Amino acid sequence: MHGALHAQASAAIHDAVWAKAPVVCLLGLAVLVVALVPLTYELVRYVRRRNRRRPGTTTHEVSVKPPAAVASSAPPEQPPAPGGSLIDAAPTHPRIAPPHARPTTGPGLPRLGRFQLELEIGRGAMGRVYRGIDTASGQPVAIKTLALTREFAGYALVEARERFQREAEAARRLSHPDIVRVFDAGEEHGLAYIAMELLHGSDLTRYTRTHDRLATGEVLIIGTRVALALAHAHAQGVVHRDIKPANVMVDFAHDRVKVMDFGIARISDAARTRTGLVLGSPLYMSPEQLMGRPVDGRSDLYSLGLVLFQLLCGRLPSEAGSMAELMRAAVDQAAPCVLDLRPDLPQVLADVIALALQKRVELRYADGHEMARDLSLIANLHASAGRGSGSAQVHEVALSALGRTADVGARSSFVHNDRA
Repeated sequence: MHGALHAQASAAIHDAVWAKAPVVCLLGLAVLVVALVPLTYELVRYVRRRNRRRPGTTTHEVSVKPPAAVASSAPPEQPPAPGGSLIDAAPTHPRIAPPHARPTTGPGLPRLGRFQLELEIGRGAMGRVYRGIDTASGQPVAIKTLALTREFAGYALVEARERFQREAEAARRLSHPDIVRVFDAGEEHGLAYIAMELLHGSDLTRYTRTHDRLATGEVLIIGTRVALALAHAHAQGVVHRDIKPANVMVDFAHDRVKVMDFGIARISDAARTRTGLVLGSPLYMSPEQLMGRPVDGRSDLYSLGLVLFQLLCGRLPSEAGSMAELMRAAVDQAAPCVLDLRPDLPQVLADVIALALQKRVELRYADGHEMARDLSLIANLHASAGRGSGSAQVHEVALSALGRTADVGARSSFVHNDRA
């Protein structure tokens, strides 16, 4: 009797266990699916990113601080700027962009507007720079972020946001072959961002050293094209405020010169003002900017004069050891003549640099077109006379071509001789 009852109980338990087995199996399968879904999603994203990348793209660091360069995925070909061709200046240019450190990547990079961040390629005091993808077009872009919420608070943050929007919109209006294109700007995830074209090449910083100095003809063409780019921006009411070697990109292989970071300087200025620091990049600032006075386009041309001086001579006019010495030299001391350091250069080129570096604003070039015209003329004559020779010939031909009999060394434009 007891044996029969025991057998019945065992059978009932066995049936109950097997009845629950499908439920257990389904639960296990569900857990497995839940675990596999994120892995599959990440794999699909990785494959799509790989497919979007064009072959042959190299990545360089972006110049924020310390300055370096941005890389590009070959933007559409643009017509050469009126200032001349870098390829013509150097048909077999031996310089190749230096190898750069491998950019860092990070999981979970956010999406800012329609731009998906892919990897970090540079960082500075106020933010970082990323390589990303425009999800609407699939185009690679450079995205510069500014940590406004970290740098500002309260009313200052509101003002900084408004200033950012104004400057970004002004930068978007600029359309010139030698100015980096700005595609969009906005604020998301606490970051203000500007999306711009991605570039090949390197900035001018590496060419400011004597041992890697550019040929005079190349400096003249670069200066001409930057001056024309600044003339375009100034005509739109946009002053750069931070012209320096790190903000000028060159790509000799594709004959490109690009002025970067329009609109960024005002935001950086506001952050530095808040902490009591001097505005901009002091080594390349005009006297009026160092003194905190209002500036216009002629301040940018002064900074361009400093950049040209450094490219030609391998050093800046002033080698001040402190900020006080720098300000005193910029305000009170006349810049040395480039011929003191490079006696092989044409006298007319020394006159152009001296005119750009006048302490009094009204004595400088009135606009970038004037400066570009002078530099372009000297570049053409220098190419005709041959590199490294014929300085006196270039000077005499320039005077003859312009119909001048007055002394060019009088520090007035030898193109426009009617200025006091």
